[in-house]
Amino acid sequence: MFRGLKSNILINIAVILFIGMILINFVTVMTVQRDLIRGEIARGHLLLSIIEQHLFVSSGDGLQTASVYPVEMLLQRPDFICATVLDKQGQIIFSGGAACEKKDTLIADTKESIRMGRPATRYSGKTWGIFWLQDRYMTTSVPFFRNGTIVGGAGVTTSLKPIYERQRRSQKAFFIYILINTIVLTFVGVYRISKIYLVPLQRLASRAEEYREDDGQLFTVRKEDNDLRQLSQSLNLMLERIAEDKKTLRYTVMSLEKANIDLKQAQKEIIRAEKLASVGRLSAGIAHEIGNPIGIVMGYLELLRQEDITDEEKLEYIHRTVDEINRINTIIRQLLDLSRPSKEGVAPVHVHDIINEITNVTRFQPLMSGISIKLFLGAENDMVVADPNQLRQVFLNLMINAADAISSNPPPVDGELVIKSEIESDPDSRNTSSTLKITVSDNGPGISPENLGNIFDPFFTTKETGKGTGLGLSVSFMIIESVDGKITAASEASKGTTMVIRLPLSGD
Repeated sequence: MFRGLKSNILINIAVILFIGMILINFVTVMTVQRDLIRGEIARGHLLLSIIEQHLFVSSGDGLQTASVYPVEMLLQRPDFICATVLDKQGQIIFSGGAACEKKDTLIADTKESIRMGRPATRYSGKTWGIFWLQDRYMTTSVPFFRNGTIVGGAGVTTSLKPIYERQRRSQKAFFIYILINTIVLTFVGVYRISKIYLVPLQRLASRAEEYREDDGQLFTVRKEDNDLRQLSQSLNLMLERIAEDKKTLRYTVMSLEKANIDLKQAQKEIIRAEKLASVGRLSAGIAHEIGNPIGIVMGYLELLRQEDITDEEKLEYIHRTVDEINRINTIIRQLLDLSRPSKEGVAPVHVHDIINEITNVTRFQPLMSGISIKLFLGAENDMVVADPNQLRQVFLNLMINAADAISSNPPPVDGELVIKSEIESDPDSRNTSSTLKITVSDNGPGISPENLGNIFDPFFTTKETGKGTGLGLSVSFMIIESVDGKITAASEASKGTTMVIRLPLSGD
């Protein structure tokens, strides 16, 4: 980590230093170039002064040629291209220079200077400078005065290319100097930053890696660490707070574990209580269900007492008596299966078998009198992973609720309870695996919209006092959620209620 950090610091320092030196070099070059051009302007004015003094003398209101040699010697310099002298009417008196390709421009500028009565400097042409294209020629022109009157004027054209060439040659040395400076200053800067910041940080990181919970002061504070002393102190305070928070967290976790155990136990008790309440509702029909077989058994026993029956008839009466006793035994066993605590636990189970079993238990109960139970169990796969006894309780609660709702309809409406199963993909899940959908529909009066959102709340009930605890749907919701399923309700006033259960299918 610190090697990468040191590399990043080195690169950034090198880039910043290089850019800074390039900018300084740019400012220096432009300043020197400006001063050199000003020097060229001064030299141009000096040449024009020499022309005025040595080449021409005044003759009345005009000019005449004197000595030409000094001027021609000056014009042999490579930076002076050409010179010209005009009288006040603009007529050429003298023109010199080895390669005067800007002669027309020079004459025009000199005439303009004579007309304006003041010196003028003008730039023209383009050539490659130091960093971009710059002016190639500089024309300097001045008027000549005699006794306060303009008698003529002169101009000289200077090439600026020698200035650019000299500066370009000097740039090579500058770039070598910039490169060496950048390398030296970069390594010096990295060394200083490493000593002041990176080494203490690396020591703090190494100390943190070796930290054990029973260690005392983790980050030692040294005077030479400068600003990092505050960081070390802050980290020590942070670790102290973390240690205190860990103690609090341990206590909280222990409390939550105990509360979770108590909650699971309370949940089991609630499920058990609601199961017994549901079984209690069924117990009312036991007397009727058991009473009929007992009456039949007693009748057969009376017939067996008669002496005028044949042995075949006695055997038939005994068989029928045994069948009725078996019927009583089956009813009692089914009721006991529903009421006893679950010992099977979570396991693969066939939902269709549970629905058929609960339907057989409730079909002949008084609460189902006048209600037609229809099963459409069309799901090809009904294997889910759940506690079978808890699933029995869910479907028993739903069927009892449906029966209660149907019985509240005014006669002569025929009750109907429809249970369907099918395979579908869960629309609310990103998982594309299939689920088992079971719908339990009744043609009762339905649930009002203001109550529909509360039906899964504990102790919420619309039944009369003494006819329900308000825990049936809440417990069912809890059981279905515990196996990663979902239970929802849809209802319209006067159109019945539909409960929808979705359970994840077992992979078996």
